[in-house]
Amino acid sequence: MDAIFGYNTQLFLLIMARVFALIEIAPLVSSDAIPQLVKIALSLLCAFLVFPWVAATGYPIPENGLAYVLLLIGEALVGIIMAFFLAIVYTAFQVSGQFFSLQMGFGASQVFDPMAQVEIPLMGQLLNLVAMMVFIGVDGFQRLFYIGVIRSFQAVRAVDFVGVREGLLIGLLVRLSQLFEYALILAFPILGTLVLVYVAMGLLAKAAPQMNLLILGFPVSIGVSFLLLFVSLPFLVDAFAAVIDHAFNGLFEILRLAREVPA
Repeated sequence: MDAIFGYNTQLFLLIMARVFALIEIAPLVSSDAIPQLVKIALSLLCAFLVFPWVAATGYPIPENGLAYVLLLIGEALVGIIMAFFLAIVYTAFQVSGQFFSLQMGFGASQVFDPMAQVEIPLMGQLLNLVAMMVFIGVDGFQRLFYIGVIRSFQAVRAVDFVGVREGLLIGLLVRLSQLFEYALILAFPILGTLVLVYVAMGLLAKAAPQMNLLILGFPVSIGVSFLLLFVSLPFLVDAFAAVIDHAFNGLFEILRLAREVPA
């Protein structure tokens, strides 16, 4: 009985390490606005729920103490990798907001983001709020815990990352490199229109030098930007949902690649 209890305790700690690392870094749930005790309680609950299934699959526990500690660290690293991947993709919304702010003339206006604990441009905060609502609307939390907890233990264990080959690294780098691609795609409609507005104002300044376009330019660009943002907001919501869906698909693909890597 002691041996069984010891095995269960060691396995539960391994599950807890991955889940807690995931919650500490994943988008939204990692916010400092959520008390640390709540995060720990959520980690315990998730580990408790998934424990019977993982135990039934026969997760091998090393007898050596040092090997177990390394395995514990490895499980935490798996959770960190998954959460970091989702956090990087989520940052695309903030980067697209920075593109908006610079072109609109709001580059110097910064607001404090209590979730990221950093100062971000005004439009970045707006798009962060939109992305948060979209994330909740597309069942982001359910998919986060389903893929990050249940499917991750089904797809990969910490020992599967031993002897990593090029396929996994290339897959991870390709997915992460799409950050700025997403940001530019999200920001391109407004950025392209603002470029046309600036070109038109430049031509107008040449045609009518007596007009003070330096003063008129900022209100015009800000007004046009807000109008375009209002018109394109439904399309941005659909784009946000597609990016988030692509992020979860990419996460599962990375887990699959890790499983295929020979240990």
